[in-house]
Amino acid sequence: MRKLLAYPLTVLYAIVFLLTLLIFHPIQWFCFNVLGYQAHKISVDWLQFFILRCLNVLGTRFTFQNDFNIPTNKPLIIVANHQSMYDIPPIIWYMRQHHPKFISKKELGKGIPSVSYNLRHGGSVLIDRKNPKQSLPAIMKFGEYIEKNKRAAVIFPEGTRSKNGNPKPFQTKGLDMLFKKIPSAVIVPITINNSWKMLRYGKFPMGIGNHIKFKVQQPIVLNDYSGNDLVKHIENQIVKDIINE
Repeated sequence: MRKLLAYPLTVLYAIVFLLTLLIFHPIQWFCFNVLGYQAHKISVDWLQFFILRCLNVLGTRFTFQNDFNIPTNKPLIIVANHQSMYDIPPIIWYMRQHHPKFISKKELGKGIPSVSYNLRHGGSVLIDRKNPKQSLPAIMKFGEYIEKNKRAAVIFPEGTRSKNGNPKPFQTKGLDMLFKKIPSAVIVPITINNSWKMLRYGKFPMGIGNHIKFKVQQPIVLNDYSGNDLVKHIENQIVKDIINE
């Protein structure tokens, strides 16, 4: 019965989601080209807000738990487990005061209204995962941008999403590079739960009635950490609160 109900709700969601992307694409273009970075950022923030409202059509709820006072005058490295593309809009919306930017695969840089435009012009970086000669220098340059402008770099170290909620081992190369290029960063680990359930049936129909939860773990000041196993420490912080219900 739940899956049957998911079919019409998915169609309705797809319509309002596409309309949202189409409406915000020219708004983004105008803000970026006429009004500048800050206006463009605000348009992207509100795009995420309306994407979350689109997901409410599917009965999706969001909880973002942050018990910490995260500084806005320092660059951040936001590290999270990855369960679906629906991890991204809540991070942008709830962490908007920190200007989240993403390391994304180059394929997302074209063909998707609003989303591709923001990835190309909003400060994120597009990489070719199969080409280290392109991806590594691009990540280094991205890290320098984050450090200089005190933005937030968002990275999913698993490399690809978990289709069943079970975390994959964290890869160290991208994180190590960001640590070197953003030496004054505060690392913000985030645990994500239940996002994978949005695709429990595949792309159609979508999962309905899900409660996607985000929990900010204890931030780490990079310069204050003296251990050699920082990536493992971050991974443990994130994984300990993953609940595969």
